[in-house]
Amino acid sequence: MLTVDEWHAPGESTFNKLRLNSPPGGWFPALEDLSWHITESNLPYADLFFSPHLKMVFILASPSWDFSPEILPTLASTISALPTSSLRKIMVGADLLTMPWEYFKDSLSSVVLRCGPSFRDYCSPVPLSDAAVNHLIHLPRFCSWRIHNPPPNYSAASLPFIFPPLKELTLGEGAARGWLSLFKRLEDGVPTTQDVTPLSKVKESLKTLNIRGFPVPVVDASFVFPIQRFRNLVHLEIELYCYDEDDESQCTFKLNNDNVTELAMALTRLESLLLGRACPENTCSTTVSCLLPISVHCVKLQRLEVHFNTTNIVDDFENISEDPRFQQSRSLPRCPLTCLEVFRIPLSLDGPGIETVAKGMIDIFPSLEWCDGREEVWDELFEKIIDLQEE
Repeated sequence: MLTVDEWHAPGESTFNKLRLNSPPGGWFPALEDLSWHITESNLPYADLFFSPHLKMVFILASPSWDFSPEILPTLASTISALPTSSLRKIMVGADLLTMPWEYFKDSLSSVVLRCGPSFRDYCSPVPLSDAAVNHLIHLPRFCSWRIHNPPPNYSAASLPFIFPPLKELTLGEGAARGWLSLFKRLEDGVPTTQDVTPLSKVKESLKTLNIRGFPVPVVDASFVFPIQRFRNLVHLEIELYCYDEDDESQCTFKLNNDNVTELAMALTRLESLLLGRACPENTCSTTVSCLLPISVHCVKLQRLEVHFNTTNIVDDFENISEDPRFQQSRSLPRCPLTCLEVFRIPLSLDGPGIETVAKGMIDIFPSLEWCDGREEVWDELFEKIIDLQEE
């Protein structure tokens, strides 16, 4: 592996000597992995480090680089020249948030279109052309994809096609709802008697689904329903921060207890379930009642974050222990969760209330050691949980 960065790069005179004395086949004819931190000093010489055997290219725009717009054409041209005959992975770092990634759509799309059947991994904030997206979808070994633009507008004439056996999928920057809607449409449009669907392979293979970026998605039943088709998921993370609109905080978590239960029943192999950073509004419809079905259906779960309303949390826990609807669930094994991530969920409890909630939490999560929240009362609850478990 070769790393070209802003800290260890040779000077301009050295670059010029390398250019003038380059041997046949270049200086690194067998290089497979290239990590390139773009700077204005190394940009004109980046091709010196290209190799026909490149398998992985990591392009990073350093946050310390005050880039000049004048260099964008040169950078785009250099990216277009990347050799692709052996390329398996492209990563583009998004550290420099002011970089106009849209500018490189054509150049990076041209690279993707030249990638062959061995290509496996595309992770980049740079949007791709519809043709490049279609090319990736048809690559047989393509397994890891981070994409930031909505899907092409597929017509009935362009179907059917089969998605590759993706193992990891990240949807960002407003692309999520479009792709999830496409997944639903593709599956709903296939007769129930047909064994092979456009998502047949990816439904079996997908282990990690990440949804990130802005604008913030509203997490409701229609948003999570297509996700439930990927029943082999091990990690599901929705990066959601409830936001301020017109100086008013808005909770964007719109699931109820039944929606969360359906999700847990569908995704029983989950080891991490992160449904967004829980906000302080306490207006959501979910309560602690949704935690029990998560624990009993996702028996391998180790990480959990979900909004739940704490307005009547003591009564809610008492209802769980008394409601006959939970009788069967209470007799089933629970997950090994040790830390419940509650972030900014508010909590107001007196002494007896803390004990009731602590006992309820232990009943749902017998291995629980910590409730990770911003308010001090969560620390008090954690201390009570530890005390009860040591008795």
